[in-house]
Amino acid sequence: MTPPRPVLRGFWFLHRVVRRVSGGRIGTSRPRDDRLGTLFLHTVGRKSGQPRVNALYYLMEGPAFVVVASNAGDDADPAWWLNLRDRQDAEVEIGGRRHHVRAQVATPDEAARIWPRIVAANRDYAAYRAKARRPIPVVILEPR
Repeated sequence: MTPPRPVLRGFWFLHRVVRRVSGGRIGTSRPRDDRLGTLFLHTVGRKSGQPRVNALYYLMEGPAFVVVASNAGDDADPAWWLNLRDRQDAEVEIGGRRHHVRAQVATPDEAARIWPRIVAANRDYAAYRAKARRPIPVVILEPR
């Protein structure tokens, strides 16, 4: 069961603090078959033009990072996804190292193929999809 939104926000706030204090060495992880990894996505605010950093779960699809714009099943798209729709170039941070990426929404065929892997690694995503009254984008971050 998904925790209430204030609990999620508190968890991700603490996660960002650990990242900052450790210089990015702590707070990320590589995915495994049974578990999603954690990365930090660096974008530029579409309205403010200011740098933004968000912790996200991910899995790998070949050399690409795959994230889900679920916003915990909320009906509004997450701000990081709105930022990426306006400016597709971003950076992914894992273990203190940054990788330049370009974002694109997965095609329906790609999303259908990837979605079962996402849900197998974290069942909350099935609940998010059932709860949301909007399509939940699967986002592919291709290395550039």
